[in-house]
Amino acid sequence: MKDDKELKEKSPELYHVARERGTEPAFTGKYWDNHEKGMYKCAVCGAELFSSDTKFDSGTGWPSFTEPANLANVDLKTDTSYGMSRTEVVCKNCGAHLGHVFDDGPANQGGKRYCINSVCLELEKKEG
Repeated sequence: MKDDKELKEKSPELYHVARERGTEPAFTGKYWDNHEKGMYKCAVCGAELFSSDTKFDSGTGWPSFTEPANLANVDLKTDTSYGMSRTEVVCKNCGAHLGHVFDDGPANQGGKRYCINSVCLELEKKEG
């Protein structure tokens, strides 16, 4: 895991989102329209977070998933910032803010939409 100073120097955008609970602008991240197969890992610590098998096009401009690949690596917290009540998605291993989860995902896949900032993810591509 990178310390905060190293993280801020390496990627001010990642630091802002992961540590200051920011959000990247919609339709700008490297993975919002990505269709490659593999495992999305935490860009801060490398923990496995989401499989491309659960990624779907939500039309929101951020990568969206129906469920985490490993629930042991994801924590959900109440977020009441900006006068709203939302559920924040956090990497359980390093505490990085990843995004939020909403109840407007595909009904036939559990109804959840994990709306995640691209900058917080690194795709480990699947061979084949």
